[in-house]
Amino acid sequence: MRAEKKLLTSEYVGRLNASPFFIVIGYQGLKVAHMTELRKRLMQAGAEVHVVKNTVFNVAAKEAGIGDLNGSLAGQMAVITGQKDISAAAKALKNFAAEFEKLKVKFGYMGSQRLEEKSIIALADLPSLDVLRGKIFGLLNAPATKLVTLINTPATQLAQVIKAKVEKGA
Repeated sequence: MRAEKKLLTSEYVGRLNASPFFIVIGYQGLKVAHMTELRKRLMQAGAEVHVVKNTVFNVAAKEAGIGDLNGSLAGQMAVITGQKDISAAAKALKNFAAEFEKLKVKFGYMGSQRLEEKSIIALADLPSLDVLRGKIFGLLNAPATKLVTLINTPATQLAQVIKAKVEKGA
């Protein structure tokens, strides 16, 4: 392997190891302006897209411990990686693909689990990680709020009775 390819391969191995997920897309037929728009949307979602040669990415995937992707890599492809949750990147991809039909989601990996196009689209429909955390916090907080209300109710009623007696007697 030439030195340039080794350098590119090591760069992609680093990207794959640093990201909890990656998504492979086909971008054939997209114009440069469209790819620029996709990059902007993915950046807002905490992800980035890189065009990569199939052979280089296949070697990088093997070195990163993902396995052999030879049968899955065909045509012009790009790889999306990110540091945040996969659902934000999948949502940006789904919205972009709805506007520009030429973008095709091929497959992806989350950790060591392979995700097909349907799974990635399903992840796009999930709420973001922050929204899910808020819902869980709300569910955990509700019983505590009810408990405090129940504990305070007798004391509040007793205080109202004493206040009424004081006002009546005064």
